[in-house]
Amino acid sequence: MPKNFVFIGLFGSGKTEIAINYALHLKKENEKVAIADVDIISPYFRTRDVIEQLEKKGIKVITPPGALKYADLPIVSGAVAGYLNNEEYKTVLDVGGEENGVVVVGYLKPHLSDAEISFVVNTRRPFTSTVDGIIKAYNQLSKIAKVKINYLINNTNLSNETTEEIILQGEEIVAKASEILEIPVKFTVVPEFLNDVKARFPIFRIERFMKMEL
Repeated sequence: MPKNFVFIGLFGSGKTEIAINYALHLKKENEKVAIADVDIISPYFRTRDVIEQLEKKGIKVITPPGALKYADLPIVSGAVAGYLNNEEYKTVLDVGGEENGVVVVGYLKPHLSDAEISFVVNTRRPFTSTVDGIIKAYNQLSKIAKVKINYLINNTNLSNETTEEIILQGEEIVAKASEILEIPVKFTVVPEFLNDVKARFPIFRIERFMKMEL
């Protein structure tokens, strides 16, 4: 198993939920797990917003110090590299997926020699709703990040309106993109309120932590 896990995805892909849930998944078999919020793009979904919940569950959350953790500024804490290199920790990175956000991965590349990088796809979002759209986004992000993306993740959803049919429709699109890109699909995400989803890929169940403020 790799030491570090990086999740990238366009706005609305749900990568933050997956990063949080994957950190909790790792905690089941690893004593020390950290999650680094290096999303410098999205002002809506931030791992740092649920820092207290995660720390109560034994997850170390790496954020800018003090009041800076609540600022919508392009800040990457120097501690991130430290945890990426700390052999005692499994470390998860939540990365902004747009072009200006994924550049952070390139910045941290010297510390990602033992890392698994996954591209989270929600086919119910405009820019990744088709096979061509997924491939275009993949090529753009991997070029800017200057790293190899190891997996695609099917996170097709419509928040609380997600159904099995929606998830499986997304699976078919992601599967076709996977074949063309020759990159495997790591898993299909299923929210905790859905049961008996018959997916073709391994299922990764998630609990929702991030709430959209209306």
